[in-house]
Amino acid sequence: MMHQSLFVYSGYRYFKLCMVLIITSVIAYAIHTPVDGPNGGTWLGYTLGGLGAAIILLLMWFGMRKRSYKSDMGQVQGWLSAHVYLGVALIIIATLHAGFQIGWNIHTLAYILMFIVIFSGIFGVYAYLRYPALMTKNRRGNTLELMLVEMSELDRECREAAAQLTDEINKCILDCSENTKIGGSVWQQLSGKDSNCATLAAFNKAGELNKLLPKEMAGDASHLMTLLGKKCELVQRARRDVQYKAMMDIWLYFHVPLSFALLAALTAHVVSIFFYW
Repeated sequence: MMHQSLFVYSGYRYFKLCMVLIITSVIAYAIHTPVDGPNGGTWLGYTLGGLGAAIILLLMWFGMRKRSYKSDMGQVQGWLSAHVYLGVALIIIATLHAGFQIGWNIHTLAYILMFIVIFSGIFGVYAYLRYPALMTKNRRGNTLELMLVEMSELDRECREAAAQLTDEINKCILDCSENTKIGGSVWQQLSGKDSNCATLAAFNKAGELNKLLPKEMAGDASHLMTLLGKKCELVQRARRDVQYKAMMDIWLYFHVPLSFALLAALTAHVVSIFFYW
């Protein structure tokens, strides 16, 4: 399984490597006693800063590696495992590099961007571990395309059932057929809900209108409500499918641009240190 290969890849190789980096950095920081106190300008600060910068560049290179299908630079799963563990290790290494000194400057901007990028990546790992299983369970052997086809068939059956009932009910069913939307705005995709769901509105309205029908129409009305109930359940599942997919994709719209922003801030940080500090 993906989560097994990710976290235990090659006998926890990258977990062990990162633990060595973290423990070594912490010990070095503990025994290092500069006159002006720990900061990024000491030999240890430069060493940890160089290590942190190298890790950031390596983490960004993963985006190139996973698109290089013919590359002989190791398996993508190994790169992903290293990507995750090194990202977490970077939090400790960068904090020790800064000597826990935070101010309103370009250095702190790079530090904050690093945290945002790392935690957006952590959410990405969580999303790709959690949502595919939920999607499989929610789809029940179907795809979103097949669910949409099934909805179209239910619409046809609803119109046939409503043809035996009143004009008002027919209008209600036609509105349900034409105005039910899957997806929609970013918020609707992420929430998996539509406050103006035409199918749910039709179900509720048809239920009220059916109470006014004569007894001889009760059978057709009951059949219509059964069909509408099936469509409501199917619409809900389709919206959940879109929601799970959106949750797996949305973090990338933050993670990737912010990664390049971090690279720019890191470059400014390094340039300011060596030329203006």
